[in-house]
Amino acid sequence: MDLLNTPAALRSQCRQWRAQGKSIALVPTMGFLHDGHMSLIDHARGRADRLVVSVFVNPTQFGPNEDLDRYPRDLPRDLALAQAHGADAVFAPEPGAMYQPDHSTWVEVPELAKGLCGASRPIHFRGVCTVVLKLLNLVQPDVAVFGQKDWQQLAILRRMARDLDLDAELVGMPIFREADGLAMSSRNVYLTAEERAKVPAIRQGLLLVRQTLAAGEKDAARLGEIFCEHLAANLPESRPDYVSFVDPESISPVAHISEATLLAVAVCIGKVRLIDNILLEV
Repeated sequence: MDLLNTPAALRSQCRQWRAQGKSIALVPTMGFLHDGHMSLIDHARGRADRLVVSVFVNPTQFGPNEDLDRYPRDLPRDLALAQAHGADAVFAPEPGAMYQPDHSTWVEVPELAKGLCGASRPIHFRGVCTVVLKLLNLVQPDVAVFGQKDWQQLAILRRMARDLDLDAELVGMPIFREADGLAMSSRNVYLTAEERAKVPAIRQGLLLVRQTLAAGEKDAARLGEIFCEHLAANLPESRPDYVSFVDPESISPVAHISEATLLAVAVCIGKVRLIDNILLEV
């Protein structure tokens, strides 16, 4: 497995593979890999001849008061895991290698970024789109694999790929969860032991909404109240950032559940902001 640190080295390696007729898969990550990442890497490994995993804590998707400096990092462990799961190359650049001091070009999909995480993190998806487009441009992969925990992110990236006629197939993989239902996230390490014991209530609340919908309640506002009531009873120290029912592709709000609808939530507890979602089928 090769460790590549510069865009030029990554581009050169991928050009060599393509010249040899090899297909390429890409899994973009911010590192501190967990089993959810491994599920993405394992899927990508089966989709192409060569596999690139990027490990880059992208500074442009963090706001001024967010956790860029303390975001968990462990590159040696990430390299070992990526190699064990079949990566042919890991791209782990420094921020200065990805952004020139006078960097001034950004990629945005503003219509899909207005709500959900975009409402409280206004520059987040601009940074995500820009860095992912840079990675896609460098690697020119046949397929790129993302997790569905960040559903809004995947919808935005797919719209970007469609609008800009990008050639890569963007694949979304199901949320990978702990045994008690908590969606895996690198930020879960921020949770205290007491918080960690209670946060499965988020997933339980999503399932409660699904059950209530199946019983006949289709008003999104009432279903949102039910989720918040559940959270208040079972995770009272938490604060919902948003509880939103949206169209899975356009991320536009849904008031009455009459077809497949995404329930996406962000919940703040202690120093952590956790996101999760569930696709509601009628």
